[in-house]
Amino acid sequence: MMSCCEERPGKNMKKSWAPMIHLNVGFVVGALFMLLVYLVVSQQAAISGLSVATTVAQRISDKQLIKGPSESFVASDVQRITNKHLVRGSGESDNGKVVLNTKGYYSETCEVDGDVRVNGKALSVSLVPTGRSSSERREWKIQPYSRKILPGIRPVTVTQLPDGAAAPACTARYAMPAVLFSIGGLTGNFWHDFTDVLVPLFIASRRYGGEVQLLITNMESWWPAAYKPILRRLSKYDAVDLDADEHVRCFPRVTVGVHMHRDLGIIPEWVPGRRRFAMPDFTRFLRDIYALPRGAVPPPASQPPGRRPRLLLIRRTHSRRFVNEEEILRAAEAAGFEAAPIELRRDVGVEVNAREVNAHDVLLGVHGAGLTNMLFLPPGGVLIQVVPYGNMEHIARLEYGEPAKGMGLKYLDYSVTAEESTLLEMLGRDHLAIKDPDAVHRSGWNNMTHFYLNKQSVRVDVARFAPTLAQAFDHLRQQ
Repeated sequence: MMSCCEERPGKNMKKSWAPMIHLNVGFVVGALFMLLVYLVVSQQAAISGLSVATTVAQRISDKQLIKGPSESFVASDVQRITNKHLVRGSGESDNGKVVLNTKGYYSETCEVDGDVRVNGKALSVSLVPTGRSSSERREWKIQPYSRKILPGIRPVTVTQLPDGAAAPACTARYAMPAVLFSIGGLTGNFWHDFTDVLVPLFIASRRYGGEVQLLITNMESWWPAAYKPILRRLSKYDAVDLDADEHVRCFPRVTVGVHMHRDLGIIPEWVPGRRRFAMPDFTRFLRDIYALPRGAVPPPASQPPGRRPRLLLIRRTHSRRFVNEEEILRAAEAAGFEAAPIELRRDVGVEVNAREVNAHDVLLGVHGAGLTNMLFLPPGGVLIQVVPYGNMEHIARLEYGEPAKGMGLKYLDYSVTAEESTLLEMLGRDHLAIKDPDAVHRSGWNNMTHFYLNKQSVRVDVARFAPTLAQAFDHLRQQ
């Protein structure tokens, strides 16, 4: 069936033009009418300042749902909440936005952009509209520590205000962004200091090149002092103790909370900003801060004649000690290493320990926070983790094995048998902690740590351990 605008053959050709002419005239008249309406409405909008608000609520970004190893997510893992007012006739006026990030298992953070006001005393962050008021008020409670389920951390109240009437007045204004975070929780343990705070803080603030204000809650005065070189490199300005702050500080952007991607690790696709960081960037950052000279393990051909690879054994003075330390050091020497012990003390400062570790090629220790010092090993070096008895391999691999690989280190582990554990002599072969470690794990975290972390030391069978030392030596010789 032909339309009125199609040509018909033969004698009907002339009749087909009349409807088409009528249609064209109608089209022109309609177009002129619409143009006239548009001009009138546009003029009225310019005169009256009419604003058209567009709200996008809980926008899900598929690009943000990048799954890391052993992690799975649902669509609600990322919620983007924006509230923009687009004013015609005067350009775009952005009333700001709040972006909630719940990617992964550990953390929940919030990016607030616009007229952002931080009240330290109330521990609140308010987004104040700068354009047309909104009828809707939104509120979120954000844990500023990287482990969102950890108790004892005071939450930050983030509020998107409908207008400026209830907004606290600014007493200090900044042109730079801010990052608000907590140093409560599990800090004080060297591994948690880096895993829970320093690596997530690097992720949040490195994009600003030092032009960022750090806001700290759950303040402990010793903590910023212990990590002052790192904090100073992340921010050119003294950190603010929000717990004792009387000001209302106003920023163009505030990141509330810091995001822990995984244990002592970074997922590059999750890093905010244009540049994608990974753990080698963080370890390079540390070497630069502490002026560590070795950025790689040199190949054997470049070594002075007779120089042997250097192995550093971490000496623990309480639980998880090497009972036969001297025997292990002799075994390392027999394997071809120059071996020495070190007690990594907190009171000497991070830099002293970092320099000592960086001067070695291999770091050897029983599972524990001291192994965090692998951060300072030169890339290409080796971490040997001695895993205590009690089915601790999974925890050991997650906390140190996978991070070591992410830093560009060779990772080796050695699992202690019951015969190499002091628990056997202490408890007897029939004790549940010896005969059924899985049952101890099922009974809860406290029981597991009591037996396998707090009561146990190890007596390494050096003959059984020799192949692990040989693997480390061969790796260094093949660099």
